[in-house]
Amino acid sequence: MPGADSDFDLDGGWSASATAWLGILERGDPNRKLLLDRAMLAEVGDVAGLRVLDLGCGDGRFSRMLAERGAVCIGLDVIDAFVTAATSKAGESERYVRGSGEMLPFVDGSFDLVIAYLSLIDIPDFRSAIRESARVLRPGGRLVVCGISNLHSAAHGWTRDADRRRLHVAVDRYLEERPVVLEWSGMRILNWHRPLSAYIKAYLDAGLSLRRFLEPMPADDSLRDDPEFEDWYRVPNFDIQVWQK
Repeated sequence: MPGADSDFDLDGGWSASATAWLGILERGDPNRKLLLDRAMLAEVGDVAGLRVLDLGCGDGRFSRMLAERGAVCIGLDVIDAFVTAATSKAGESERYVRGSGEMLPFVDGSFDLVIAYLSLIDIPDFRSAIRESARVLRPGGRLVVCGISNLHSAAHGWTRDADRRRLHVAVDRYLEERPVVLEWSGMRILNWHRPLSAYIKAYLDAGLSLRRFLEPMPADDSLRDDPEFEDWYRVPNFDIQVWQK
């Protein structure tokens, strides 16, 4: 993993952090529950009867949501603990396999929809993962990607005034593709920052066409005065892109 922190193994720290992450998901990740799930479900739309690949499925929570809406889901993850956890909760329309997004174990054109829900940021060779996602899509199929905003992944926190009020986010080294160490709630993992142009070129090189691009905000102002969620109204922490083969 060129450029990665030497303290991390080949999976970016996810095996060591798996128990902590499963605990976070069990308690409920606010980013997903309060902001991203609604937006992602709106973008995937009607999935009844569709064959869906959930790339980097974690414990399978989003696969289960899609299966409840009529999709046939295959979740893929490189972390054994996640595949085990997802399989233990799987319904009849779900199956979970261990594998890498950089080399998908599926034949060409085998899915109507590929989901990458906060997973490309964990994959070192994102170009291969995008190429592979395009390969396994049928003609006309869609790749729906939720990622950390490229501005946010290059940010160095808020600059604040003397009263600790937010002034602006400091952004630097935006144009460098590089690993970023994240630590919280017992987690210590690598994410990858890349400029938006690098991602766009990878999608276009894979033969995909952009259909939608959005930077999700809460549906209303109910969280605006909550200091934990104020960021969501001021800078884009995430984006969602819909690409079509």
